[in-house]
Amino acid sequence: MEEDSGVTSHTERCSCPLSSCSSMLPWLCLMMPLGLSPSSQGLNGVSHECKETEELTNGHSNHKPVINGLTPGHSVKEHANGSSLLKSLPISALKQNGLLQSLATGGEQPKTEEESAEVEQAREEWEALESIQPVVSEESSPTPLISFNEALQHFQTTDLGEVLKNIQPTIRRTGLAAITHFLFGPPRLHRELLEERDLVFAIAQCSLDNSQAVHMRVLQTIYKRLTGSKQDCPRFGTHWENVGFQGTDPATDLRGTGFLGLMHTLYLVMDPETLPLARDIYKLSQHPTQNFPFCVMSINMTRIALHALREEALSKECNRRQQVVGVLNEFYVATFLHLYQLWKSQQKTISDSGFVLKEVELFAKKNPKQMLRRLDIFLRERRSGGAPRASPDPMAQQPSPCLGERGARSEGTRGKEMHFTGVCELTPDMEGEARLI
Repeated sequence: MEEDSGVTSHTERCSCPLSSCSSMLPWLCLMMPLGLSPSSQGLNGVSHECKETEELTNGHSNHKPVINGLTPGHSVKEHANGSSLLKSLPISALKQNGLLQSLATGGEQPKTEEESAEVEQAREEWEALESIQPVVSEESSPTPLISFNEALQHFQTTDLGEVLKNIQPTIRRTGLAAITHFLFGPPRLHRELLEERDLVFAIAQCSLDNSQAVHMRVLQTIYKRLTGSKQDCPRFGTHWENVGFQGTDPATDLRGTGFLGLMHTLYLVMDPETLPLARDIYKLSQHPTQNFPFCVMSINMTRIALHALREEALSKECNRRQQVVGVLNEFYVATFLHLYQLWKSQQKTISDSGFVLKEVELFAKKNPKQMLRRLDIFLRERRSGGAPRASPDPMAQQPSPCLGERGARSEGTRGKEMHFTGVCELTPDMEGEARLI
C-alpha cells in the first residue's frame, strides 16, 4: 500500500475473513454463510467480483463493497439482467441464514388479524363441503304411478250426472232389425250391471283434464311404463310421438274414446300379466318397416271394444261373470293381441292399417268368446314359461276372405293416406247406430 497526502486509496480483492471486515455492509455478510466466496462465479455464469473502495471523508474511512461494478445502494430493480442473487438461490440455502429462516419455513411469520380470519373462514367452508348432501325438492320428485283400480275409483266417486245424460249405451234398432235382434240376438244385459255399463260410456265421454291430478298421473304412468323412464315428461312435446300419439298433445287423439282410451292403455301396462305383451307390441310398433303408432292403435282397440259392448256382443259374458269393466278390459287386450299376431305374422305395414283394423273389428265382434279364450291360452302359456304361439288361429295366417287380391291392394293404397280414427269419425256399420260424440 502507498500513502499519498494522508489519504489511503486502495483497491484490492477481498480475501479477508468476515470477522476482519468490520466496515462491510450486511450485503456482503449475507453472502458468506451461504457458501459464496467473494470471487466465486455467479449463478448466471457471470463472475461476481467483490471490490472494496475506501474514501477519506473528514478524516474517517468509509468502506463500500463493489459487486460487478455496482454498489449495494443500487436497487435490485435497476440491475441490467433483472435477476437478483436471492431470487436465484434454492430454499435450502436460504434456510441456513437466520434472518430468512422464518420465510423459508413459512408459518412462523406473524399473521395479521384479517388474514387469519380469512384463512379460518376458507378452512371452515372447505370442511363443510364434505357434509353437503343434494336435496331434491318436492316439486322435482317424480309423479307416483297409478293403478287401474285407483283411476277407476276416481271416476266412481266423481259426479258424472251431466255426462250420463248424453251417453248412448245401446244401438237403437227399428223395424225388422229390432225384431230380428230380439228373437235371435244376444241376451240383454242384467239390470244390476246397467250402472257399471253406463259408467264405462260416461268415462268414454270425459276428456283429458289438465287440472285433474289423476288424469296427469295416468298419462305419466303410460309414458314411464312404455319407455322405462323414471322422471316425469312435459305435458306437451314431441316425446309423446315416441309412444305412438300423433302429435304433441295426447288429448287430440282421444276424441273418439275419451278418457277410456287412456284407461285401457293403463290397464295393459299396469297389469303384471299383460305388461310383457304390451312391451312386445310396443317393440313391434318401433320396427323399421312394420312400425305403427302404439297409443293410437290402442285407442282404436278401445273403440272396437266399445262397439262390441254397445252392440251387446259382450252381454252374455258380462252376465256370466257379473261384471262389465273386467270383461271389457280383457276383450280390449284380446283384440290388441289379435291385431299384434296378425300384424307380425303377415308382416303388415302402416299402409295396411285400414284393412287390418276393419278385419280385426269384424272378427272380434262376431267371435267375442273365441277372442277371450285365445287370450286366456296365451297368458297361461306365458305363465308356464313356454313361448306363446305366434297366432293361435291358423286362419289368421291367411289373408282375409272378405277382400280379394285386388281389394286388398286397393285398400292398402288408400291406407297410405289414412289416419287412425276414433268412433265419432267412422261410418256406422248399421243404420241407427249411436256414436259416442
